[in-house]
Amino acid sequence: MPDIQTPLWTAEAIASATGGTLHGPDASVSGLTYNSREIAPGDLFLALHGARDGHEFAAAAFAAGATVALVDRPVEGGPYVLVPDTLKGLEAMGVAARDRARLRGAVTGSVGKTSVTQAIKAGLDLAGTAHASIKSYNNHIGVPLTLARMPHGTDRAVFEIGMNAPGEIGPLSKFVRPHAACVTTVGPVHIEAFADGEAGVAREKATIFEGLVPGGVAVINAADAHADLVRQAAVAAGAVVQTFGSGAGADARLLGFKADAEGARVTAEIDGHRLDYRLAQSGVHWGLNSLCVILMLRALDVSLDTALEALAGFQPLAGRGQLKTVVLPGGAFTLIDESYNANPLSMKAGFLSLGARPVPEGGRRIVVLTDMLELGEHSRALHEGLIQPIAAAGLDVVHAAGMEMRRLHDALPPSRRGLWRATAAELAAEANKLVGPGDIVMVKGSNGSKASLVAAALANLGSADQGNNPSGSGAPRATR
Repeated sequence: MPDIQTPLWTAEAIASATGGTLHGPDASVSGLTYNSREIAPGDLFLALHGARDGHEFAAAAFAAGATVALVDRPVEGGPYVLVPDTLKGLEAMGVAARDRARLRGAVTGSVGKTSVTQAIKAGLDLAGTAHASIKSYNNHIGVPLTLARMPHGTDRAVFEIGMNAPGEIGPLSKFVRPHAACVTTVGPVHIEAFADGEAGVAREKATIFEGLVPGGVAVINAADAHADLVRQAAVAAGAVVQTFGSGAGADARLLGFKADAEGARVTAEIDGHRLDYRLAQSGVHWGLNSLCVILMLRALDVSLDTALEALAGFQPLAGRGQLKTVVLPGGAFTLIDESYNANPLSMKAGFLSLGARPVPEGGRRIVVLTDMLELGEHSRALHEGLIQPIAAAGLDVVHAAGMEMRRLHDALPPSRRGLWRATAAELAAEANKLVGPGDIVMVKGSNGSKASLVAAALANLGSADQGNNPSGSGAPRATR
């Protein structure tokens, strides 16, 4: 059980962890934030430096109920801990809080990090007291912040770790010191930052194993094109390697995946034992994702029965596969909201999932796409390259928005070519032209290209009876 009697932090404990100096009386802290607009009574305000200097908002934070501030210069309004560098101070707090959890897991990958992290958290919650990253708090601020927010008496915790540039994942993993870490998959995300393309991305993702405790478990996607490279890094780190995939050599092997109206049924083999289990998720990529989750939970001392119970109840996150039935005057259509993020790997997985869904007589499988971002010089080829998986999935209509998606739109055969508009906002304004009764429509694109505007406009076409629609998970600034 979490220790609810012990404060999350005290001002004196913060000073001790950071090597800082407390100015003012000791005070208890029940939460941490760097956003003065999110202050709740009892919070520690972190005066970080970013686009704006957080020190400018210290007075407002105290007025909103902050009990202590972490600063690198004196402020007014309440007690503060003075340190040379507030980000380094936050990191020190994270390290000091790390051992509040008996077992820790870490997740990275080009696709699926947030959903896999939260599915693991669902299993940890069933097994005991658990803690995890919220939203996509996976970068140089989010990871130490999540560590520092961990309550005393936590049994298990899981952390999402991402990157925007080379050299970021390894140091974050060393903060966490996980007992188990996984790489969900590797693909062309942030590929512009690596001279050697996907291989560079794979090497960076594999640095998550650098932080493993001695004898820790590395969970690797054996079906990934870069599995050998990732495995080599895990072995070099002294990890115990566990693999998931569809091939005969995987420790957790996917044998079958069948989507239905309530999710999917999976057939698998783990260490030679056959399993049949239910998922609330219906995307085909969740066949392998579920095996990754099971192996991670096992490494964190969670039973198989508990893992399967968690997977059966774990619903799609906001913008990551949520289903809505939208009722129109002449009938209804199904909306699949995949608007939170996109890259070539997740696009192909989405097309495959959409193509596998049955449609009513007269209905169509429609995809609405906005630009994939951060692909650098490979952007044109990767956008045009979506033609083949669209055709292979048997999709009927493709609507698109954005200058990069214009390349795909122009290359599509007329039979599949829907509307194209320069921006997602323009396409959203014509939402009533994109879909009709009986259709199944998936909206997918990078968060920065505003695919969510189209998803929202489609959802608002009628009264929405929401299925598979839990509370959502947005992100301040996600990394990958």
